Amino acid sequence: MSLPANVIDVTDQTFAADVIEASRERPVVVDFWAAWCGPCRALGPILEESVARHGGVTLAKLDTDANPRTAAAFGIRGIPAVKGFRDGKVAAEFVGLQPRQRVEQFLNGLAPAAAEPVPGDEAGLRSLLERDPENRAARRALGASLIDAGRLEDADEVLAVAAADPVCDGLRARIELIRDGDGVFLAPNKSGAVDTVRNLIVSIGGSGEPARSRLRRVAVGIIEAERDHEPAVEQLRRELASALF
Repeated sequence: MSLPANVIDVTDQTFAADVIEASRERPVVVDFWAAWCGPCRALGPILEESVARHGGVTLAKLDTDANPRTAAAFGIRGIPAVKGFRDGKVAAEFVGLQPRQRVEQFLNGLAPAAAEPVPGDEAGLRSLLERDPENRAARRALGASLIDAGRLEDADEVLAVAAADPVCDGLRARIELIRDGDGVFLAPNKSGAVDTVRNLIVSIGGSGEPARSRLRRVAVGIIEAERDHEPAVEQLRRELASALF
């Protein structure tokens, strides 16, 4: 059965990327569970429904029987155990079956503070980044606008500061493709995110390296940037993985 767009399965191998790193972008709630655990089966739907209503939060489900290494690393002794990650660290947690109201309170406590509005002009974006160099929304917006203006060196300089951010990395991959002569990536993207990612997946299937890896990075960047606004984009992550293997 397929999971909702904001609910993912994680493993020992994917936990670092899908939980620790992803929580630097938005909160990630990890549900440590097992198939034999009755309270886990009762809590799961409550978590999924609450996360869907809350928005801006990812629910990651980890089967402790199949992934004992991560369970041991976080000292899981009883399940269900739920941990909320923010900025790469555990920010809140609870153990055992909880009522819906308690789960809602837990999610509200993880919600990030309201961010400063992102300006639409270069001067405003640069000013915001001077005050808050960690503001990824501003860095992404500035990098994208500089690419659209054909100022690739300036864009790369801005984006390189946050190279670990998948959206910034995707924009840098776009720069690399442009420098290799793929002019389609120079024009501002006017297609919807879903259509764009689907087109990229098709292109990946017919490309060799290094273009293939760069197209993948562009696709991942779009998925990460748009998943809160277009839930259908997140569903394309599996299609992207299939195209790569």
